[in-house]
Amino acid sequence: MSIILESDFYNRDCLEVAPELVGKILVHRLTDGQILRLRITETEAYRGEEDKACHASKGRTKRTELLYGDSGVIYIYLCYGMHWLMNVVTGTNGTAQGVLFRAGYDKNGPARLTKYLKIDGGENGKKIFGGDVWVEDDGERPAIKTAPRVGIDYAGEYWKNKEWRFIAEYGGEK
Repeated sequence: MSIILESDFYNRDCLEVAPELVGKILVHRLTDGQILRLRITETEAYRGEEDKACHASKGRTKRTELLYGDSGVIYIYLCYGMHWLMNVVTGTNGTAQGVLFRAGYDKNGPARLTKYLKIDGGENGKKIFGGDVWVEDDGERPAIKTAPRVGIDYAGEYWKNKEWRFIAEYGGEK
């Protein structure tokens, strides 16, 4: 039996939330009632203005305003003008933290994950519980390894090499 993760789960530091999301199930209920599910196999943490890889590193902007608000809010942005990437805001108000849903089982890469789940910018700013997108916990607890985040060379060596990517180590099908 699965439970839906609520507000308290996300109202913690991104470095606690990101690894705990690995192994959970990301769910999207479409307008026609169809429900799509994907087990989360990889996440990345982005930790406030001091983190040069975080969108908030340049401060508050129209684009980043959601990161400064309530935890448990979906933050979606368009990458390279064609790929929707989905994050969830974590931490307390004003801390500008978030977790990127980087991959799901058999869907490597954040754009493949959102494409499979049919998630786009329409979910931006909505809560990740109590609506059409949510995360379920069915008790799955995979072993997790860490690695540097991907595609953030612009952030400089220190931030580029932080092992804030959390990856499930599965041997079989999930």
